[in-house]
Parts: sequence; C-alpha cells; structure tokens
Amino acid sequence: MIPPLISSIAHTALALGVVLFSAMLPVRAFSAEIPTAQPAPVSFVNEVVPILTKLGCNGGTCHGKATGQNGFKLSLFGFEPDEDYEHLVYEQRGRRLTPSAPEESLLLTKGAASVPHGGGRRLEHGTPTHNTLSQWIAQGMPNDLDDPARPRLLSIEVLPKGLLMKAGASQTLKVTARFSDGSIRDITQFASLEVNTKGMAAVDENSATFTMGTRPGSVSVMARYQDKVSIFRATLPVGAPVQELPPEQNFIDKAIFNRLREIGMPPSPLCDDSTFLRRVTLDLAGRLPSAEEARLFIADAAPDKRARKIDVLLESPEYADTFANYWSALLRNRRGDIPNTRDPSHIHGNFAFHGWIRESLYHNKPYDKFVRELLTAAGNSSDSPAVTWYRQVNTQIQQTEDTAQLFLGVRIQCAQCHHHPYEQWSQRDYYSLGAYFSQLDRVVSKNQMAEFIVSVKRTEPQATHKKTGEKLLPAAIGSAAPPLSADDDARTALADWLVEKSNPYFSKALVNRYWKILFNRGFVDPEDDMRDTNPPSHPELLEALSIEFRNTGYDLKKLLRLFANSSTYQLASAPNAHNTDDSQYFSRYYARRLSAEQLLDAVNAVTGTIDNWANQPAATRAVQLPDSSYNTGGILREFGRPDSSTACTCERQSIASLGQSLLLATSDQIQNKLAANTGTARKLAKDSTRGNSEKLEELYLLAFARIPTQTETEVALRHLKAASTAKDPAAAIQNAWEDLLWATLSSGEFLLNH
Repeated sequence: MIPPLISSIAHTALALGVVLFSAMLPVRAFSAEIPTAQPAPVSFVNEVVPILTKLGCNGGTCHGKATGQNGFKLSLFGFEPDEDYEHLVYEQRGRRLTPSAPEESLLLTKGAASVPHGGGRRLEHGTPTHNTLSQWIAQGMPNDLDDPARPRLLSIEVLPKGLLMKAGASQTLKVTARFSDGSIRDITQFASLEVNTKGMAAVDENSATFTMGTRPGSVSVMARYQDKVSIFRATLPVGAPVQELPPEQNFIDKAIFNRLREIGMPPSPLCDDSTFLRRVTLDLAGRLPSAEEARLFIADAAPDKRARKIDVLLESPEYADTFANYWSALLRNRRGDIPNTRDPSHIHGNFAFHGWIRESLYHNKPYDKFVRELLTAAGNSSDSPAVTWYRQVNTQIQQTEDTAQLFLGVRIQCAQCHHHPYEQWSQRDYYSLGAYFSQLDRVVSKNQMAEFIVSVKRTEPQATHKKTGEKLLPAAIGSAAPPLSADDDARTALADWLVEKSNPYFSKALVNRYWKILFNRGFVDPEDDMRDTNPPSHPELLEALSIEFRNTGYDLKKLLRLFANSSTYQLASAPNAHNTDDSQYFSRYYARRLSAEQLLDAVNAVTGTIDNWANQPAATRAVQLPDSSYNTGGILREFGRPDSSTACTCERQSIASLGQSLLLATSDQIQNKLAANTGTARKLAKDSTRGNSEKLEELYLLAFARIPTQTETEVALRHLKAASTAKDPAAAIQNAWEDLLWATLSSGEFLLNH
C-alpha cells in the first residue's frame, strides 16, 4: 500500500507533468479549446524542396551529386522528393530536424552557418525562406507527396516575358505557377533564377531583381520551379540609327534586318565579289576557287552571278564531298571503338557507309528519307551500308542519345540517371525513347566484307527503367506510347513520329544545324542543345525556316540555296562602329578558321602539291576521306579533324594553338610542299613567259580570289628583285617564291573563311 504522503506527492508530480507536457505541444493541438488561426500546412513538394533547390543545397556540386556531401545526400535539383524526405526526416535517426525546437534543427543552423557548414551561409534568419522551413519543421514535417489533395504543378511563367532595357537598369521579376486545382500562385520566393550569360547581366535571387550590364545584346534568365522552367529575355539595344540596309533578298533578310532596326545595330555592308566567291566555295564545295574561276567571276557584270554560282556549287560533286565529310563524322564513321585505334576489318563498311552518305547528298535525297533509311537499316553493310551506323552506335544508350542529339537537337544524356536539370525530360522519357531500339539484334557475319548483320527480334519492344525497374513501352519524348506488337519494327514508328508535322524538333534541329554551317553560329548555340532554357536568338525566323524546309519536302539543297542567297549571308565580316561585339544578331559575317580538311586542301592548291592516302585514288582531297582513320598527324590532327567518337560537332576543334603556329612555320609537311619539285614555287620561279606582277596576281587569285593591292605588289616585287641579284639567282628566286607562298599560307586572310 502506497503511503498517503507519497501518493499525494505522486499526484502532484503527475499533474505538474501534464501541465508541462501540454505547454510543449504545438498550439494547434488545442485548437478546439483555443480558437487561434493556424497557418496552412507547409507543402513539402511545392515549398520545401524548391527552397532547397533555390539555396543550391541539391545542386551537382553540393548534396545533389551522386555520392552526396559529407554524409548527406539529396536528389539532384529535387526531382525525387520521396528520397529527399527520407534523407531529411529519417536518416541519421532524425538528427537533422528538431520539431520541438525548430530553430535548433541542423537544417537551419548549418544553412545559416550558425554551426560550421562547408557550403557557407545559405539562409538568413527572418527571411521568408527561413521562416517557411522553420514552420514546416514546427508543424511536424508533414509530407504531402502522395496527398491527393495536393495541387499538382502544371506550368510556370516568369513576368515580364521580355524587355528592352537600358545599361545598368533593373527589373523585378515575378514567377507564377498554375496548379491542377485551377489556382495561379506567386511562387517567386520558391523559384530558382539563373542568368544564361553571366558577363552580360546579374540576378539577385532573394529580391528577384534582374540588373542589365553594359554590353549590348540579349540575355536570358531561367526561372526553375520543380520540373518546370520559364524564360525572361532582356535586350540592351545599341541604339544607333539604322538607315541604310542591304537589299532584302528573302524572308531571312526581312527578319534579321527588322531585329537590327529594333536594337539599333547597323549591319556591315555586302562583301565584295572576291570575298563572296571564296566564302561560298569553301562553304558549299569545301575548296578554294581556282584562279580562273576567280578571274571570270570578278569580270562577270551580270546581276545574278552570285545566285548562279550558288546553283553551280550545289550541283557539283564537291558539294556532296563536303557535306558527306560533315555527316560521316557525326554518324561516327570510324574504325575501332577506342580513340586512336584502327580496326582494318572495318574498312569495307566504312567506305560503303561514306559512299551511301555521299550518294544520298549528291542526288539530294530528302532529309526525312535519309534519316528513315538510317534508323531502320537492317541486313549487312555490303547490301545495306546504312547499318554501319549500328556498328559504332551499338547500345541502346548510344542509339537513344545519338538519335535525340542528331535528329532532334536535344541532349538527353542527363536523363539517363536523373531528370534533366534544364529541361522537362525525365528518366521515363529517356528509357521510353530507348525502347524503340530494344528489338535490335546484331551478329557477326561469316562474310568478312559484310562484317555483321542487323536484324529485328520478334519480341515486344520495351526498355527497363534504370532506377525503378519498370518496363517501359516505346514513346517519343513528350508523346504517348503508340500501340506496338512483337511483329512491329519499333524503329519504323520512331521514324514516322520524327517526320510528323506535329513534331516540334525534327525540322528545327536540321535548320539550326545547317544555319551554323554557313553562318558559324546557330540560332540556338550549341546547335544540338535546343531547349527552353537555351532560347533561339530569332525564334520566329527559326520557326519560319523549319516550316519552309518541311513544306519543300525536306530539300537540303533548297535550304542551303535560301541561306546563301540572302544578303545576311553575303554581309562583310569587317565590323563597323556599332557591331564589333555582335555575336547574336548576324549583323556581319562571323569569320572562322578553315577546317582541318579545308586547310590541307587549300595548302595543296596553293603549293601545287597532293597527298597520297592509303586505299584512296590519286589526288584524293582531304575533304573526300571516308573516315577518321586518316587523322594520323600533321594539319589534319593539329587543326582538329574530329575522331568521330561522338555525335557532337564540338569534337572538331577550332581554337588556335602554339602547335598550329609551329606546324605552319617549321614542319616538314609545309616545307616539303613549298619546295616540291613540281610545286607552285618552282613553276613560278622557272616561268619566263610572264612577268612577276602577272605571276603574283595568279598566286593571289588562287589564295584569296582577288588581285593583290598596290602595296602588296610592291613589297613582293622588291623581294623578288633582291633575289635576282644574289650570287646564285636561280636558287634565290626559287627561295623567294617559297617565302611568298609561306607568307601567304601563314596569313590570317588565308587561314580564315571571312
């Protein structure tokens, strides 16, 4: 029996404990007794996770990387909120969150750098962001991931959409979200804001204030919330009067010139005939015009001579050589699976594949047919050369990623492991696209020339989601899965979708790709990274050109003809006082270095030499080489001929290097060509039928498609005259012409397509 005194003490302690326990409980538990208005529950999905994204906690350099950071891992950019909740609330026995004392939670104290934090201070006490996280913890960390009442995000919009701004001016941005319950909410405090060109402008995420820099041009701000993005675009005009413009040859010029008027950027004038001839011949035929071609073109007074020259080049075999070289590299026509390796057994397939590409382009096969034949290729490389693509692109991963990058302009690689950080594509989109290739079977052929045989297995097409293990049916990105059976070749369904008018990617991707070939910059750049967060410089023009391309039956030559005939393409590359810094508006021609193949062929043309290539006819030009196995050294290697290891044009290097300068100055390759017995220098030195001025004019016509200036002529003639007075004039004159040729090859004018 409990003594009365002890019993009394126990009852008193119990009563006191109840009072103390009650005091520690959240007020909402007593809402029936105390009618106090309570804040709405904080949404973990719609508020907490976006805050972590905005603070950078789940970025790829912090806790969002594959291994996490310092024992704490979050899903990249919050695309897996179920995993994030597990890591935050339950991991490490819940030590990161303290609902009884929210302000003492590690999530907040580390974020505010109250305790040591490798990521520095991310939170400020008293800010809406801090208060929201604190409130969520105080509410007991509710998880609304599977709550059917939780509004689902449909889309977001950043306002304003775009502005013309002054240098240093600021604009407050507002981001709104549309949810499944019909509500439209201001989610600015939860949205991540990021400038795409940091040197041109800045954005303060806390105040959502955008500040324009001082460099004229357009810059975008990406607003990201959950898996949706929206773009604000600001333009700082130059503000100069645009009074005189070249003639508008087609709708390209109308769109480009209207934009230049809007931003006040006068374009450069049209280039002269010599510059145009050299430029268009390099772009469409991959070679320099001959001296005779240049002489006749300059003398031609007909107003349509440029249009006629474009037509001649597009119908030439050199056009097919040039663009076959381009596509052969992108389609990975190489020998061996490892860079710098050579597999001799691949030679038959490589040559056949290159020949198929070249013939397709020479006969102007419609682009949709070209892609369809490639994707659905079956059989062996002897009978069906297009199957050679499946030799290098031999896994579902490569087939998925190359198809998206080449023919849709979409870099979907990120979505293999997680939701694409800058796009709407998820892992489901990635593996659903890959399912189109799941029926492929490849076996080695007994016929060595055939290499292997590609066939389609009679099995239901599907792919396995890497993370969930779910079996996914074939579906094009952004589209529902079509009904397919084991008797169907799923690749045919993919090809059908590619060329549908409703497909927003196929036509635009090719137009943008070919625009970059001629203009040295795509509307979207890089040209194979088309996404909402990398907007085109001229969206309306890109749309109009893609419609035109589709309406002409995917005619590649018509598209190039349209480009080359525009005044925009024919502008001079020299800037004026207002467009020196332009890299977006095509107010002038953007000069670029000759490709490795063009440069080697140009050097041979000027020096009068040829290269001999294994298994190739005599006088084969570098641009005609069928695969990357010839990149063994010299100009081709040093000047960046691609190894065809990827489907990206970024493999082709165009940056200058010390090695390139040394090669041009001291290499045996160049010196041997300059001094060749049958070369240009020796022929000019021995030619006694013409004067030095006439011979010099021929050299300039060949190298630059123009005659030399008076100053250039005087300098060269003095050099030749000095050589004629040497002790051994024959050898000295030979050396003098070699000097002139070397100076020509080393000049910026020669090395650039301008």
